[in-house]
This record gives sequence, C-alpha cells and structure tokens, in this order.
Amino acid sequence: MRHGNISALMRSSDEKPQKLDWKEWMRVLSYARPYWKNLGLILLLILINTGLSLVTPLVFRKMIDEVLPAKDLNQLFLLTGALLLIPVLKGGVMIFQRRENAQVGEGVIFELRKDLFEKLQQMGIRFYTHTKVGELMSRLNNDVVGAQNAISNTIVQFISNLITALGILTVMFTLQWQLTLFGLLIMPFFVLISKTVGIKLRGIAQRSMELNAVMNAHMNETLNIGGSLLVKLFGRQDDEINRFAKHAEQVRDIGITRAMYGSAFMMLIGLIGSVGTALVYGLGGYLVIVEVFTIGTIVAFGSYLDQLYGALQGLSTAPVDLMTSMVSFERVFEILDLKNDVEEAPDAVDLPDVKGELTFERVSFEYERKVDSPLSEVKRRGSMENVTNLFAENSADEEDDLAIDVGTTYSQARKEAIRDFSFSASPGKLVALVGPSGAGKTTATYLIPRLYDPKEGRILIDGVDIRRLKLSSLAKLIGMVTQENYLFHDSIRNNINYADPAASFESIQKAARIANIHDFIMGLPDKYETLVGERGYRLSGGEKQRIALTRVILKDPKILVLDEATSSLDSESEAFIQEALKTMMKGRTSIVIAHRLSTILSADEILVLDRGKIIERGNHEQLIRQDGLYRHLYETQFRSIQG
Repeated sequence: MRHGNISALMRSSDEKPQKLDWKEWMRVLSYARPYWKNLGLILLLILINTGLSLVTPLVFRKMIDEVLPAKDLNQLFLLTGALLLIPVLKGGVMIFQRRENAQVGEGVIFELRKDLFEKLQQMGIRFYTHTKVGELMSRLNNDVVGAQNAISNTIVQFISNLITALGILTVMFTLQWQLTLFGLLIMPFFVLISKTVGIKLRGIAQRSMELNAVMNAHMNETLNIGGSLLVKLFGRQDDEINRFAKHAEQVRDIGITRAMYGSAFMMLIGLIGSVGTALVYGLGGYLVIVEVFTIGTIVAFGSYLDQLYGALQGLSTAPVDLMTSMVSFERVFEILDLKNDVEEAPDAVDLPDVKGELTFERVSFEYERKVDSPLSEVKRRGSMENVTNLFAENSADEEDDLAIDVGTTYSQARKEAIRDFSFSASPGKLVALVGPSGAGKTTATYLIPRLYDPKEGRILIDGVDIRRLKLSSLAKLIGMVTQENYLFHDSIRNNINYADPAASFESIQKAARIANIHDFIMGLPDKYETLVGERGYRLSGGEKQRIALTRVILKDPKILVLDEATSSLDSESEAFIQEALKTMMKGRTSIVIAHRLSTILSADEILVLDRGKIIERGNHEQLIRQDGLYRHLYETQFRSIQG
C-alpha cells in the first residue's frame, strides 16, 4: 500500500514543472519587503567588496610594470601592504554582509512559518482528517528553509555576481576591449547549460521534497506514543523498520541523483570557464609578444578573467538555485492558498448577554465523498484509494459513526451523516442523544462549535445563526468533552489552565475538586506540576477524562457538550462526576451523547437517532411506551449497564 504511494510520487514528479508567473515572483519578493533596509546595506557592502576586488589586479599590474622595473622599494612596500590590507577589509565586509544576510534569512523563515502556522490553525477539521501531520511538518521545516534560501542567499548572490561582472567588464574593456569580447564568446554555453540543468534539478528537488515528506509522515505515525503502542501490540516492528528503510532508501537515492547532477553542472561550467581562460591567455600572450600588452596588463587581465568567470558561473547557477527554491515556495503557497471549509464571515459579531438557547433548524450534513488530501504530494493512487472511497461512501461520522452496531439490525451505512435535524435545547435543560453506533450523534455535536458547517439548515444560539458569530466568540460559549480527550505533553496545571490562561490557581483547584481529581493530583510527587506524558499516556483513561472535565469546568461555558464523558470512569468515580455535572449543568444548555442509563434517566428530552434522522423524541417513560427503537436499545444495551 505504501509502496504504491512512492511510485505515484515518482510519476507525479516527472511531470514538467510549471513556470512561475510575475504575480508569484512579486509574492516571493513581498517576503523581503520588511527587510529593505537590511537589503540596502547588503547592496552597499557588495559594492564595497566588489571595489576592493577590482583593486587587487591593478596593484599587481603596477607592481610588475612600474615598481619592479624601477626597483622602487618604497612603492613595493606600499603595494605589498595594500595586498595584505585588501583581504582584511574584504573579510570584515563579508562578516557584516553575512550578518545582514542572516537577519534577512531568519526573518523570512519566521514570517513564512508564522503565516503557515496561522493558516493551519484556521483550517477546519476536514483538512486534518485528510492530511498527514508528518507532511505538514515537512512544509513547516524543510520547505520554509528552502524558500528562505531564495531570498537570503540566491537573490543576494545574484546581485553580488551581477555587480561584480559589470564592474570587471568595465575595467577589462578599458584594458583591451577586443580581448574582452573574445573572452565573452563562451557566454551562450553558460546560459544553455544553466537552463537545461536547472529544469532537471528543479524536478529532482521537487521529488526530493515529496519523498522526504512521505518519510516524515511515516516517522510521525509510528514514533508517537499511539503508533508505537500499536506497532508493539501487533509485533510489527520489523515490518515498520523495512517500510521506513524503503522510504529512507528513496530519499538516499534522490539525494545521490541531486548531488550527481549538481556536480556535473559545476564541472561543465568550470570546464567552459577553463576553455575561455586558455583561449584568452593564448591570445593575450600573443599580444604581449607583439608588444601590444605589457606583462602586468596580461596578469591583471587574467586575474580579472578568473573573477569574471567566477561571477558568470554564479550567475549561471543562480537560476538553478532559484528554480529549486521556487519549488519550496510553491509548496508553501499551496497551503497558504487553501480554501477553508469553515470561514468566518467578514461581518461576524460577538454575541452579547448569551443565554445559551440552542436550536437546530432542519440541519443536514454529509462528509465529502472525495477524501484525497488537499496537498499535492498526498494525492496518490494505490490500494489505499479504494479503502478511502469506501469510507467516503459509507461513513457517516469520523468518531463514533463508522461502525454498524452488531447488537441490532439497524445498518447505518448512508450518504448523509444527518438529515432534516431539528430540535431546541434551553438553558438548564439536558438533551440526550441516543442511537446505534453510526447514527450521527457525534456529527451533530461537531456542528455546534463549527468544526464542520451544515450542508443545509441553520444552527442558532439565542436566535442568531452561528455562522454570523466570530469563531473566537463561539468557542468561548461551548465546552466539549469527547470520548478521547487530548492532553499536551505538559504539566497537569498547564493542561487544565489551557481553558483559561488567566485563571488563578485557586480556580484550577476548585474545578479539579468538582471533577473529583484534586485528591489524586495532590497525591502525586509533583502534584499539579506533574507531567502527563505524550497525549497524557502516563495517566489512566479515567484520570485523563477527569482532567478534561476539569478543563471544561474551568472554562465555564454556556453550552455544554458531553460525548460519553463518563465512559472511562469506574462506578464510584462516575457517581462523583455525575453529581458534579448536575451542579455544572444548572443554568446551562447541555447536550449529552449517552450510553449509560443514569445519564438517560436524568435527561429532560431524549432524541433517538437512526441513520442520521431523529425518529423518536421524549423522556424515558414516554419513549418506553412507544415500543420503538429506544425501547429496543434500552432492553439490549442500557438496562444491562446500571451505572
């Protein structure tokens, strides 16, 4: 399955790279705009360095043609001192230029990473369910550095070489214009080789980045705590090692290919320069013999010629380097240009004086049938595509809605996750969602904080469509506790404090007491400063759940959404939590996905879902009397779980 991905990458990368238009060029240069003062200083330093480079051959010329024949010791000492001073001055200039280069380069990296991270934070859940984290890390790290190289190194070097070449040509034309033109006869060969090899290297660079992204994705999947645990439980270490070796082998091979093409390019450029040098020295030597040139002039001319060919070589490699760097910019821009499926309205507002009245008006929603990643390098062909297509066609929910409940005959396979969904929940009321696995319960709760947007219908809070609210404002109104809660690899205190960074330690402890986790925390050696480990794996499931509850209690939301919030707790802990939740739910709108009888019995209204539709509603007694799906679920599932 994974080998098919690699093959597809290789095929896709063989496509001819597209040329960048002027808009893309201007967009690239826009990242250098904040550093125009640094770039101006770099330009000044380049001019100084170029001027110093032009002086040295003239010193040699004067020494050979005038000072040595005249045996002028004073002039000889002065010129020797100049030959020592010039490299020192050039070295000092280069240090300052390198510092300015670094400020520009690191600044560009900062801006690109910040923009990328901001964009990724704005993307909806759909994006993350279709994209591998390792490939995002590759864009944030490798591609950003590659893009930065275009501005801080390639463009600066291009300007430096251009100024050097123009300066040297000016001096050379004053020395002997015919010989200068003779030396420029090889210029077309520089251009031809640069263009040919540059296009090839750009394709290789793109392929290299894609293969690195696949390798990073594999590492991210298998080296986190969840992936590592799965590999060990199924004894697949050798298989994963072999898979990683194949990915690393591809990266190695493409790296070798890239190095070989780069070396061949430099060799050809150097060879052309050597041919030009030999021809010019041959003609120049003849001019010395016939006394058109002095020996000092031909020595100076030869020195200038070496510098000129060096500058021309740099100018020839600049398009190659720039085209390679542009691959990174294209991959960065690809993310920045992605359309978010959950957008904040331009005129979005905060909701003042929130009560928490929640209303679903004929809401329908379906997951996209096309599940390819929005990023180019993961649009692959292979056996995995068949699986994901089947998932898109048959799945109704990404959390609890994939399976078909084997305890009933109610198949949940369908196109729409929820259909014509309407209900209201008032502050202080508890609404319970029940139904077979895959009925659409979690999907319905995900629509409330706009993790997804409905295909049809509206969701209102206090009569206002949630699509008219600022996302930050909406997030403050809603508190969610899901079946699988995420904890950062940080202290317990910081994980709880994530709900409200400004909360006092006393507030944190109060919330922990309500969630019945304070005594446990105080029994730990580091108490609230205890590290929970990667994704909280140093804690039990019940302890993680109670910390997640503490976090929501501290948030103090108007609307509370609980997706089997007590599913990981033992009976004694659940009793404490249920009592705490009763206190917390007072005055709040509460939506609970319930699989325990105690939660269902306390609900003011129970919504019974089947195949994405509400087919029954009422309290426990009313639904039992209806003798429908709820009664079937009660007799087969709920009644056997007594707390």
